[in-house]
Amino acid sequence: MVFSSVIFLFIFLPIFLLFYFFFKKRKYRNIALLIFSLLFYSYGEPIYIFLMILSIIVNYFLVIFMDKNKSKFMFITLIVLNLSLILVFKYFDFFIGNVNNLFNLNIKYLNLALPIGISFYTFQILTYVIDVYRKKVPVQKSIINLGCYISAFPQLIAGPIVRYDTINEELENRKESWKDFSYGLRRFIIGLSKKAIIANEMAYVADSLFSSNLSQLGFVGTLIGIISYSLEIYFDFSGYSDMAIGLGRMLGFHYLENFNFPYIAKSITDFWRRWHISLSSFFRDYVYIPLGGNRCSLLKNIINILIVWILTGLWHGASWNFVLWGLYYAVLLIIEKFALKKVLEKFPDFLKHIYAIILIMFGWLIFYFTDLSSLGMALTNLFGLNGLGSLTLIFHLQIFKVRTIIIFILAIIFSMPINILKKNNIITYVLLILLFIISVIFILGSNYNPFIYFRF
Repeated sequence: MVFSSVIFLFIFLPIFLLFYFFFKKRKYRNIALLIFSLLFYSYGEPIYIFLMILSIIVNYFLVIFMDKNKSKFMFITLIVLNLSLILVFKYFDFFIGNVNNLFNLNIKYLNLALPIGISFYTFQILTYVIDVYRKKVPVQKSIINLGCYISAFPQLIAGPIVRYDTINEELENRKESWKDFSYGLRRFIIGLSKKAIIANEMAYVADSLFSSNLSQLGFVGTLIGIISYSLEIYFDFSGYSDMAIGLGRMLGFHYLENFNFPYIAKSITDFWRRWHISLSSFFRDYVYIPLGGNRCSLLKNIINILIVWILTGLWHGASWNFVLWGLYYAVLLIIEKFALKKVLEKFPDFLKHIYAIILIMFGWLIFYFTDLSSLGMALTNLFGLNGLGSLTLIFHLQIFKVRTIIIFILAIIFSMPINILKKNNIITYVLLILLFIISVIFILGSNYNPFIYFRF
C-alpha cells in the first residue's frame, strides 16, 4: 500500500484516524498505531510481517539484556543480527551471482523477495541499539512503544530514517494538537501532489525514453530522459517524505526534514547536505565519525570517505551501478574537499550551480541503469557519440503532450525554494483543496504510479 493510492486515502487513513483519536490515553493510541502499522505493512508483505514482528521482539529483549549487563558482546551480536537481515535478503544473491561469474560456478540463488522498506527500518533499529549502548538514550521498557517506533506506517516503507533519539520522548509524552494536525494535513497534501501530479508524469517520460531503443535516443533523448528522471526522483522521494512528516505531525511526532531543495546546491558537498538528509547524517554519525572521520591522516580520511560512499551506494541496491554511483560521489567529494573548495569559492553562484547540477544529473544516469551495458549506451549518447538522436522516435513515444510540458515546467519551478502555501489563510486552504482534488484525479486517471524508493 502506498500513500498515493485510493485505498490509503479513503479507507485506511480515515479508519485509522477514527480509531486513533477515539482513545484518550497514550497507551491505547500507541496500540492503535502499532496494530494499524502492522496491518499497513501486511497489506503488501503478508509473509514478511512475521519477520518484522520477530525483529521487534528480539531487539526489545536483547537490548534490555545488553543495557542491564553492559554487554559489549550482546551489542555486537545485535549489530550482526540486524545487518544479517539486509545481507541475506538484499545482497546474498548479488554475492552468489558475482562468485558464479568469477569462478564459473553454478551456486543456486536463494531468490528471496526483498521485504519492503527493510533498509529503512533496519537502520532505525540500529540507531536504537547503538544509542542505547552509548548511553545516549534510555532503554525502551515498553514493547508497544518500541514496536511503534520500528513499524510506524508514516515512515515505515520509505523513510525518512527516523533516529530513536529524536522521538523517544514523543513515544510516551507527545501531545497532539489541532495546530500540528492542520500543519500535518497541509504537508501531506503538498507531498501527495508532488508524487501524483509531478513525479508520476516525469516517471512516464523517463521510463518511456529509457525503455526504448537507447541507440536511437542519441544526445537529445538521453538528456530529456535524465532531466525527467532527476525531477521524478526528487518529487517522488521528497513528496513521500513530506507525506511521512505530515502524517507524523498529525499524530504528534516531529520527524526531521529529509530534503532542503537539493537542486539549488552550489557544490556536491552542498547537495549532500540537502538530499536525503536522514541517510547522509546516519552514515556520518554511525560510520564516518566512528571510523575516525577527518580527525586522522589524509590517507585514512580518504579511505573513510570511500568506505562510507561504497556503503551508501550498496544501501540503495544490490547492483554494480549503485557501487559505481557511490564511488562517483566519493571521488567528487574527495576532489572538492582537498582540491576544488577554494577554487569553487571564487566562482559566481550561477556557475557553481551549473557545475553542481550537471554532475548531479550525470550521477542519476548511473543510478538509473542497473544493467551496465545499457548504462554504457546511455553514457555514449550523453557524450554525443551517437549523434543528436532520432526525433521521430522521441515524438512517436508521445511524451510531448501539453499536460506533460506544463508539468515539466512546474517541476523545474517548484524544485526551487518557492512556497506559495506557507501562509495560513483562506487562499492557502482553497489551493490545498484544489491540489488534493487534482491529485486524486491524476491517481484515478492513471495506472502509472511507480515508487522508486519502495525497493529499498
